[in-house]
Amino acid sequence: MTIYPAIDIKGGRCVRLTQGRADAETVYAEDPAEVASGFKAAGAKWVHVVDLDGAFSGEPRNLAVVERIARLGLKVQLGGGMRTRAAVDSALKMGIARVVIGTRAAESEAFISELVAAYGGRIAVGIDARDGKVAVKGWVDTTGDSALGMARRMDALGVSTLIHTDVGTDGMLTGPNLPAQETMLGAVRTNIIASGGVSSRDDVLELIEIRQESPNLEGVIIGKALYERKVDLADLLGISGAGSG
Repeated sequence: MTIYPAIDIKGGRCVRLTQGRADAETVYAEDPAEVASGFKAAGAKWVHVVDLDGAFSGEPRNLAVVERIARLGLKVQLGGGMRTRAAVDSALKMGIARVVIGTRAAESEAFISELVAAYGGRIAVGIDARDGKVAVKGWVDTTGDSALGMARRMDALGVSTLIHTDVGTDGMLTGPNLPAQETMLGAVRTNIIASGGVSSRDDVLELIEIRQESPNLEGVIIGKALYERKVDLADLLGISGAGSG
């Protein structure tokens, strides 16, 4: 199971938000690339990066910082503001390994079909769920669409990776919403990366156990628990087997 250490960028700095709220921000580092370098030193091969300014504004705002992270040799999975073909093309040409489409995926299946046809597995779809409903635009708005319904549609379109985030647990350090993750895993065939709430080594061990029954659980994104030193990245990479991807 791949471990994806997370870096959220806002105003060029490495921050974490609680439940995605812009008014609940904690700054952890001035230089996100320095944080990424530490992740690489611990053995990570992947890093999950979110351009928060992009997510809120609708277009990428921190690509220069993201490019510096990519130059470290890490595989970057990037989301936030990827709502046009031009933005996606630009990120992939920069060397981003995988681009995550969230808001636009909820709005346009045709857009996702076009991207999958062009880029295949380099396109992932982020499904951010608040009480089972899809949240968009940096989690500011919640649609009437069910997360499971969206997941099934994306699966049918040939999307190879879905990132399922439970908004209610994100940044709370209270443990992931395992029942929601298991329901999602059972609803689709495509790979799922779980996100939201991981707070301990035991949480990761539970996800590894779930993977025994649901092999499409490809990985887990871990953010605040790393910054608050609740878990050790090198240890998690070790217990996850192919954790460094």
